[in-house]
This record gives sequence, structure tokens and C-alpha cells, in this order.
Amino acid sequence: MIVRSLESCANGMLALMDANDNTANNLANVNTYGFKKGSLRFKDVIQSAVYTQTDSILRNDSSRHLGSVSLGSESYSYTHDFSQGALTKTDNPYDLAIEGDGFFKIRDLDGKDSYTRNGSFVINSDDYLVTKQGEYVLDVQNRRIRMRPEDLDPQLVRDKVEIIVAENGNIEMNFGNQKIPMQTIGVWDFSDKDDLFELSDTKFIPKDPANNPELRSQKFSIQQGMLELSNSNVIREMISTINTTRNYESLARVVSTNNDMLDTAVALGRLRS
Repeated sequence: MIVRSLESCANGMLALMDANDNTANNLANVNTYGFKKGSLRFKDVIQSAVYTQTDSILRNDSSRHLGSVSLGSESYSYTHDFSQGALTKTDNPYDLAIEGDGFFKIRDLDGKDSYTRNGSFVINSDDYLVTKQGEYVLDVQNRRIRMRPEDLDPQLVRDKVEIIVAENGNIEMNFGNQKIPMQTIGVWDFSDKDDLFELSDTKFIPKDPANNPELRSQKFSIQQGMLELSNSNVIREMISTINTTRNYESLARVVSTNNDMLDTAVALGRLRS
């Protein structure tokens, strides 16, 4: 029983270490735009049934089920909370926030696509809408978004143009008295968000694109000049850290007690021999 108790405590302490690492990551990204907090799911390592013996002469059954005992728990899956984060105003026309469902689709320099809620965008030297890391933002037809018509002088456009992004993603350029319709920013969603794999703190890809393909989001509005804040709550994460620490300390005390009992049992065994 002592060895079993030590094993249960060890499994529980390892699970608590995983939980604390996850909480630390959530806390580290409370100021990351578009961040979605993560959480761990746990399962029992081994679940054993417990029975008590009964009088087999008076009763037909030889045992009675009392319940079950676990040998500790372990983390087995990592999920994200995709709930809406608060929006903050920046007044930067290239900062975009999604209110509702969906993700922006971005493409890196190697041609690999991913999805993000971080709408902190800029214009590169070729007048394409990109992330701060240089990844291209894609439109509804999976094309890179060019923020300047090819027949307009680049310097003139940068000095006198006004870019308007509508709630449905339509981009319009106001140039003097002209209103030039341009591309539409793509907003995509997935039927199974638990299938999404995290590439970085704000970028995701589907694990199984064949069974969980991208879908055009229907319930969203794009807010220009705003960014979505992290949905990680500092107070809740700090409370989680405190609870995890207390549970770890409790298991550590159980390990210490069982270690003393094991030392005593070994000592008694030596005296008897």
C-alpha cells in the first residue's frame, strides 16, 4: 500500500506540473493580441475496482463492490478556449479585430497557410497587407491582399488615400472623390475547433483538414482600428497557480509521510531478521 500511495502521488505531482506550465503560458500571454487561453484535460492512470469479501455460504455472490481506487492522474489532451476577447481601440487603419466567429487566414513565405485572431497588420514595401512577421493576409479567394491599385502612383496613394474596411471584410479605397472597391478579407472558421493545432501563441492549423475543412464564417463583423485582446484572465490564472501549488505541497507531504513509514517498515524488518 505504501508503494501504491507513492506511485499515486508521483503521478499526481507530474500532472500538477503540467497544469502549472499551462497556467504560466496563459499568464505570459495576457497582453498578446488574439491569444486564446489553453487548458489541460486529465484522466486516471489506472482505475481499479475494490471489493469486500462476504459470507459465500449464506450468499450466492462471493464479493461486494465497494468502489474504485485510482493510481493518480495524467494529462492527456490540450484544448483552447476560443471565446471572444475584449476589443481595444488603436485607431490604426490596418489593425483589424474579428467580433464573433472565425479567423484571418495568413500565408508565410514558404506558402504554408495558418489561421489567427491577431489582426495587427501592416503594409509591406510591395503594398501587400501582412502580419508583423511578414506573412500575407489572404482574401476570400485565397489571394494575397494588395492595398494599392496597380495603375495608381504608390507615393500619391500613401499620402492622400484613406482605406476603409467594412464589417463584412470589403476593402474600399477613398482617393479624393473616388471610391475604389478592392478585395474582401477572408474570415474562416471550423466546425471542430478542438481539432485545431497550435503552431504558436496565436496561429492555428487543423490537424485533419480532410475531415475538418475551413468554412466561410457567417457570424462575424470586422472592426477596423481595433484589436482583440487575450481572453486569458490574470486573476483566474493566479488563483489557479495558488491552487496548483497547494495541491502539490499536499502531495509532497504525503510522499514524505509514506517515506517515513517505509523507512520504519524496513528498520523493523531488519530487527526481526
